[in-house]
Amino acid sequence: MSVFISIIGGSGFVGTALSNSLAKQQVNFRIGDLNKSASYSDKSDILDVRSGVDLKSKFTGDIVVNLAAVHRDDIIDPEEYYSTNVEGARALCKACEEKGINKIVFTSSVAVYGFAPSGTREDGAINPFNEYGRTKALAEDVYRVWREKDPENRSLIIVRPTVVFGEGNRGNVYNLLNQINSGAFAMIGSGKNKKSMAYVENLAAFLVKCIASDEKYAVYNYVDTPDFSMNELVSLVRGKLRGKSSVGIRIPKVIGLMAGYAADVLAKLGVKLPISSIRVKKFCASSEFSSAKGELDGFVAPFTLQEGLDRTLEAEFINPDPDRQIFYTE
Repeated sequence: MSVFISIIGGSGFVGTALSNSLAKQQVNFRIGDLNKSASYSDKSDILDVRSGVDLKSKFTGDIVVNLAAVHRDDIIDPEEYYSTNVEGARALCKACEEKGINKIVFTSSVAVYGFAPSGTREDGAINPFNEYGRTKALAEDVYRVWREKDPENRSLIIVRPTVVFGEGNRGNVYNLLNQINSGAFAMIGSGKNKKSMAYVENLAAFLVKCIASDEKYAVYNYVDTPDFSMNELVSLVRGKLRGKSSVGIRIPKVIGLMAGYAADVLAKLGVKLPISSIRVKKFCASSEFSSAKGELDGFVAPFTLQEGLDRTLEAEFINPDPDRQIFYTE
């Protein structure tokens, strides 16, 4: 692959996995991020995607992959989502126009669908329930407008990953695994709801495929299958880490929601807790998506979902590496 890739937001979890994949294939790349890349400091620039000055002076390449986003679900000021996710998209499109960059790979999110019906595909209704999903959907529109200005020459691939997990990540999936490992986990609700997940190494491999593809325009959900129900996931992890195959303590959903609403009130008073009503709702909801990823040049994920989970449990809990790079997300 004789192109130069710019990875915006590339110092984080997914960006580092993508950089590792590109480095292994000897593809030239450079990272632009608010933080210096710990793994690729020699290929990293401090860059704010919202800054036209930064993009003008520090941004180059043949293809851009935009991973930059504000995505935590406890951000108090919704303007933070809009300025990075939407205004950042506008600034990046302008920079691409000025520099003659004609291909963008944008990582959006399945959050654009909101609480979607099980099996929602890429043509599913856009119905976000929070500012993160709303601003990701708006950003997609910004990129579509950019492409439509010159559809013969410009290429756009939008990737909507589900929740991403893997070694070194400290997001929601890790927090769940850690709670199970410590014995502090309690199942809220029936646990029959299914959760689509994505292993980071697989997502990185798919992004590499997107970079190499000749597609002019495409949208792909990214999901590793088959989906686990919460009962299946928790039982599997408890069996691996604690030698117990049951889910353990179970709390009715209504009680969990009451605790979440109480935490919401405290959050408005400045007291942040690891629980909220939206997190309880998300935990108890099914988030089961379909993906057409296999249609992109016959893509096959390098790992099964079970293998990705096993690799994560091994690296984080069974045989942990104290020097592993850690990424705090969500």
